[in-house]
Amino acid sequence: MNYYIGIDGGGTKSHLVLTDENLNVIAENRGGPTNFLIIGKETVAKTIVDLINNTVKQAGINYDDIKGIFIGTTGAGRKNNADDLKNAIEQYAKSQGFTYYKLGVDSDARTALEGAFAGGPGSILIAGTGSIMFGKDANGNIHRIGGFGRWIGDEGSGFSIGRKGFIAVAKEFDGRGSETMLTKLLKSKYGIENSDILINKIYAENFDIASISQDVIECANRDDHVCQQILKEEATELFWHVVSSLKKLQLKELTISLIGSLLTNDNYYSKCFRDMIYKNLPQVTIADPIYNPAIGAVLMAKNL
Repeated sequence: MNYYIGIDGGGTKSHLVLTDENLNVIAENRGGPTNFLIIGKETVAKTIVDLINNTVKQAGINYDDIKGIFIGTTGAGRKNNADDLKNAIEQYAKSQGFTYYKLGVDSDARTALEGAFAGGPGSILIAGTGSIMFGKDANGNIHRIGGFGRWIGDEGSGFSIGRKGFIAVAKEFDGRGSETMLTKLLKSKYGIENSDILINKIYAENFDIASISQDVIECANRDDHVCQQILKEEATELFWHVVSSLKKLQLKELTISLIGSLLTNDNYYSKCFRDMIYKNLPQVTIADPIYNPAIGAVLMAKNL
């Protein structure tokens, strides 16, 4: 029996699936973050190899029967970065006495696209810690919109929403912005009760800015005007991603799948974005993904 491994990695966690050649899931496992541009490729290589080894042992199969391994992860959107991680994984695996038959690395957006449309044409819009839109036309050409990272891009992402949430809180502390429910929420959850603590959290403790995107959404769900305005602005940014995708793919009609809990959960943000699409882009259809990103990685493993 031939087996394949697909891994969907991100800034906070990773998801591995082991399947047979018919995509039947034999085993799956969860692991740590894989954004090697932030935590280093050696750390990520160990995380991935350990995750693979643990899963193979649990499944009770032979390494010789694994015909392909593919990893889709944040940070691997450029070939040189993907190659660096691939080499680090192979080197660490070799140091542990393992040699992988075929190994591939690409961005998590790429594997999510393959999974969403089972390898066929379509577009995905990802809004997680970062944001990006990927599309594949009928000829297999890949088109990308966004994904420029937190400093010059990632509009509509958890980081961008969280950053604007913190800005709103900072303005309230200064008395140069409107009151927001978010200020009280961050005080009760994280002890952020004044500007000094806020500054220390962000710059000394490296607070996970993207994590408070859920707090912003919670406040918007409870009719907080400041947080609702933030989400309207960010939803508009994602809307323009879709408009750009229509132009690049030169399509009269477009089917997109949404990836990431910000857009897939039922909340103020996802409703705001979907309403923009329904009202302004009738030629765009939002569809559920056929497979998850880890299965998308399996499909790419089979094509190595």
